Amino acid sequence: MTDIPTRSIDKELVAKRFSYSRSTYDREASVQRQVAEKMMRLLTDALLSAGIPRPQLPTHFRHIVELGCGTGSYSRILLNTLQPETLLLNDLCRDMEECVGELCTTRVSFLPGDAEALDFPAETDLITSCSTLQWFNDPGAFLTRCHQVLMADGLLAFSTFGTTNMHEIRQLTGHGLEYLSIEELQALLSPGFDVLHAEEEVVTLSFPTPQAVLKHLKQTGVTGTEKRMWTRSRLQSFCEAYTTRFSDAAGNVSLTYHPIYIVARKKTE
Repeated sequence: MTDIPTRSIDKELVAKRFSYSRSTYDREASVQRQVAEKMMRLLTDALLSAGIPRPQLPTHFRHIVELGCGTGSYSRILLNTLQPETLLLNDLCRDMEECVGELCTTRVSFLPGDAEALDFPAETDLITSCSTLQWFNDPGAFLTRCHQVLMADGLLAFSTFGTTNMHEIRQLTGHGLEYLSIEELQALLSPGFDVLHAEEEVVTLSFPTPQAVLKHLKQTGVTGTEKRMWTRSRLQSFCEAYTTRFSDAAGNVSLTYHPIYIVARKKTE
């Protein structure tokens, strides 16, 4: 197994930032919304390639766990497309329950807490997540736990972000998450999973000013580990450097997202 060092992410701060942004997230998180839609397409394609007839897709998974459900954009896609008997929604931020509350019925429940520390139901058919794994301190240990609770031939389908994600912010502030490459993720999965599909892409957003980039990040909650205050002088220096290094001919500035998508099946003994 690849030797991936553990990290130390302030989960309480992450939860606070996402709680703050929950009213603006759906409007601002266009990339994350596209990622959720694509994740479902890739999962569906993997099932079809495995010989599952399309009419059987809505009943193929009986028990699903979604990690990092957030405001529920992916949750709604899961529920409408796969129609499981049970869907357990988890999020680090307890306040997200109000965002998915209308989904909660006798078959849909919400479990708040750190997914790296919670126990999930055994014999789950599908564990899935969008744009969450990058917040984990020990992704390898988490993937091992997923293997333990999945049924034989159960699927793990997730998206996360790769090493060039938001490189503009990291270059200018020296701060950011430690992202894993697609090769590192596949190596972590290899002991217990067969990777059915893995791909990555780069999505570049354009903003009129660096201040607009910071507003976007704040309104999506992805500044979750930044602790330094934005003083007037720091903001001015940041904006000047951002404009110099990452502006185009029209005067707009870029922000890079680097989504990674993986669909894996639990290996049988």
